[in-house]
Amino acid sequence: MKTRFILIQTSHAGNVGAAARAMRTMGFDDLVLVAPRWSNVLRREETIQRASGALDVLEKARIVDTLDEALDGVTHLCATAMVPRDFGPPTRAPRAHFESLVAAGTPQHVALLFGSERFGMRNEDVYRCHVALSIPTDPAFGSLNLGAAIQVLAYEWRMALGGFEVREAVAAPQPADAAALAGMLAHWERSLVEIGFLDPAAPKKLMPRLTQLFNRAQPTAEEIHILRGIAKAMGEGRAGPR
Repeated sequence: MKTRFILIQTSHAGNVGAAARAMRTMGFDDLVLVAPRWSNVLRREETIQRASGALDVLEKARIVDTLDEALDGVTHLCATAMVPRDFGPPTRAPRAHFESLVAAGTPQHVALLFGSERFGMRNEDVYRCHVALSIPTDPAFGSLNLGAAIQVLAYEWRMALGGFEVREAVAAPQPADAAALAGMLAHWERSLVEIGFLDPAAPKKLMPRLTQLFNRAQPTAEEIHILRGIAKAMGEGRAGPR
């Protein structure tokens, strides 16, 4: 499915940049602005700064005069509301609607519509939509920044589409081999004798217990190098001036 984000009469340039960033992090890049306050909003410094590197979205973005111009090719239109609507299209939570939309698999081009920061969406624009998506917020403080609202819906839509393929994790460091571990333990034994911590005449179970400890820890080759450096420093400290 194609996805378009449509912003109507956006008044703050920074929110356009924030929208581009929110979209880009979720893998979307089709942004259309309907009659924004600033005709050069896509080039304004605040916009570029808030986009935080999502310049490809800004470069591809379009500015149009009317909502009709923004809807070319769109087959399913979602309004965005902070509170449930008791008129016009049905109001649904984003996740439930997006999941049902993907399950049906019918729309080929979905558009998410966001109103002005100052007065929200006009009733006539909402009426044109198939659904009004209500973002649950604290009833005592229902104000949500435009960029934040776009991020929420972009995330929910991306998850409904299946999310992103998890990149192959960096391979975990492999434990050092038995020979390296034995060499390190021998080095520690010599140093512990040198500093007087280990009595070779009555070693008891110190070294077997250290062996078990390091076997459980499974140190890497780099960690073995560090441990041998510690052993060397212990020995040098014992031999040096007091």
